[in-house]
Amino acid sequence: MRNKKHDPPYENTFCESGSISTSIYPLDSEREKVLLSFQKNLGVKFKNINVLNTALIHKSFAHERGTSVNNERLEFLGDAVLDVVTATLLYKNLADRNEGQMTKIKATAVSEETLADKAREMQIDGVLLMGKGEEQTGGRKKNAILADALEALIAALYLDSGYKSVFKFVSDFMEKEIVRVMSNSRDYKSSLQEICQHRFKTYPIYHLIKYSGPEHERYFFVEVTVNGESFGPAVGKNKKAAEQEAAKMALSALS
Repeated sequence: MRNKKHDPPYENTFCESGSISTSIYPLDSEREKVLLSFQKNLGVKFKNINVLNTALIHKSFAHERGTSVNNERLEFLGDAVLDVVTATLLYKNLADRNEGQMTKIKATAVSEETLADKAREMQIDGVLLMGKGEEQTGGRKKNAILADALEALIAALYLDSGYKSVFKFVSDFMEKEIVRVMSNSRDYKSSLQEICQHRFKTYPIYHLIKYSGPEHERYFFVEVTVNGESFGPAVGKNKKAAEQEAAKMALSALS
């Protein structure tokens, strides 16, 4: 039996100019309520709810209904819009970083895994229209599908409401993501060394206390000594990672 909620072959078409035309098949009232609630939770408002719907149509859903309308074209555009917004945020906020450093930060901030996590936070997985076959193979949980859907949503908002609106929408979550990436990628050992040289005119000393576990799943325990005081032990899956964690502990205590 078909799911009445998803029965209509939801379709939208786009004019050559890029403007959004009237949908060929109108949304049923139940689906429209779902989308109105969804956009309210996101804090956005589409002028044309049909373009939002298109952003949430996976190709498997369209294929089962014999239509070519899905979110792949929007995903293509959204990928570019996301890159522009993220690059702009990095350029404006990280004046002390060079091109290579900003490129690395951006790559992590807009990675598939990151976007999929954001899509789940936004509950895109709950409103995505998907074919039965894809649904049965766990498609609603796949990072690639969720990341693509978020990019399609970004493009839909861009087409519907313009760059200013989409810039605010992306900035609201991407600025936090950039901070997280920078925090996780911080070189704690270098920072600790700078503090030690400045305060104590000496260098931190790292000690491998022990390691445990089989070779394929080994854990290393490291302490760091700063001006006669030891911090740790910290644990890592390799010696370098354990040293970074030990340095992080020392920095926290010293600050």
